[in-house]
Amino acid sequence: MRRSLLISGLVLSVLTGSAHAETVLNRGNSGDPSSFNQQLTSTVDEAALLADLYQGLVMEDAKGAIIAGVAKSWDMSPDGLTYIFHLRDNAKWSNGDPVTAQDFVYSLRRIMNPATAAPYASVLFPIKNAEAVATGKIPSEQLGVEAPDDFTVKFTLKAPTPYFLQLMAHHTALPLHRKSVERYGDKFTAPGNLVSNGAYQLVSFIPNDKITMRKNPYYYDADKVKIDVVNWLPFEDRSSCMRRFEAKEMQICSDVAAEQMDYVKKRFGTQLRVASQLGSYFLDIKGKDGSPLKDPRVRRAMSLVIDREFIASEIWRGTMLPSYSLVPPGIDNYISGGVRQDYANEDILDREDKAKALLKEAGVAPNSLTVELLYNTSENHKNVMAAVADMLKNIGIKAKLNEMEGTTYFNYLREGGDFNLARDGWIGDYSDPQSFLFLYQSASSFNYAKWSNKAYDTLLDKASVTTDLKARAVILADAERLLLQEQVIIPLLTYASRSLVSDRIEGWHDNLRNVHATQWLALKQ
Repeated sequence: MRRSLLISGLVLSVLTGSAHAETVLNRGNSGDPSSFNQQLTSTVDEAALLADLYQGLVMEDAKGAIIAGVAKSWDMSPDGLTYIFHLRDNAKWSNGDPVTAQDFVYSLRRIMNPATAAPYASVLFPIKNAEAVATGKIPSEQLGVEAPDDFTVKFTLKAPTPYFLQLMAHHTALPLHRKSVERYGDKFTAPGNLVSNGAYQLVSFIPNDKITMRKNPYYYDADKVKIDVVNWLPFEDRSSCMRRFEAKEMQICSDVAAEQMDYVKKRFGTQLRVASQLGSYFLDIKGKDGSPLKDPRVRRAMSLVIDREFIASEIWRGTMLPSYSLVPPGIDNYISGGVRQDYANEDILDREDKAKALLKEAGVAPNSLTVELLYNTSENHKNVMAAVADMLKNIGIKAKLNEMEGTTYFNYLREGGDFNLARDGWIGDYSDPQSFLFLYQSASSFNYAKWSNKAYDTLLDKASVTTDLKARAVILADAERLLLQEQVIIPLLTYASRSLVSDRIEGWHDNLRNVHATQWLALKQ
């Protein structure tokens, strides 16, 4: 990696022509963004950057709770189909322009326009007519969002949506500055062109080095923002960030190398923050047409033989939990206990015997099948895949590892790239099973396996218009059972966040979504 070494993590530099000393924060992120365009991004790392640059109608506070954002208040109709947001009159863009209701209408219509090709557009389908607009059946003007005046945004939904407020904090619902988008086209996100409405504005972006943001002087709460400058540095090698943290050049590392966990716990004590997270870590299975991987029996055999308990305890050093489901435990609006694979409690040796029998039934002779295990750059992911490869050997399946650079990895998967098994992970955008199950609908751009099942699609469509939450939970559970029965994915782990946070940081609160916008943080002198 080509990364320049910063002088000091807690740098105090004097502003030109001013005696005011700036407070500078250096934060490690797991990689560079593929884009600063919130309508084209999809990863957690990108969302963290966008949370500093932009603000939606609502936002997440330091503890991950939904609070007022650009909207100072909102109303919901008794039937749950209409939301009216009342905007504050002092919200401004980083160039001084007022933030208006029309900015939100413009942005939402744009992301639903098929020409935008937004990978995450489907997350907004609860809005009336959203799916029809996204598929080009009707014009964007018929989307269920309007601006009765400059400071009012009205939404009409196709059905009551219990997570709608959480959805409004998602990056797909962030506003765009229309004039700069129309002026610069695809280059509207470049430093100097990007106009943002959050606590920070983009100063510079040097790939593989750092992203620099400066406090937005027009932000309506700028006087409460304690960090003047934040440098985001990419670290696909978690160990590198840890070493910089140890040298006090970094104040935050967004992740920790699992194999160093024992050392990290001993060396950093309470500066290591491990917390439950609403996320799942799993493998997608694809394969070419005619491949044995298209046979559910083969997919199930591979899943049976993987020892999640070993991976969780030995590779992740107890900072992740074994998982046999896509939807993580503890999520809202779901059936009690969730859904798990039926062999979750069976002994691993018994599972190996069952796996060998399934392969024999599917006509796959021992050592006749070789699979490629694709993963994005990370020592943690590499170690997981190496363990999976060893476990597959136990049932006569050969495996080889293939690493891909993180910036391009998910774009490759989303754009239909070929693979056998691919490392995947998902952090819920809101606490509802739909936030995970929508991934494998036929039309989802996150359905990397390109699996298509009419029964599965029908169940999710039915759930989307079911107003009884208990009945809806049963429908969603049936969908997950079908997904696991077909073994389209191999669930491995439930996420926990692992961060290094300097004891000089104030305002950091562990939370289920692992969201920590810089505007809530401060540095003790």
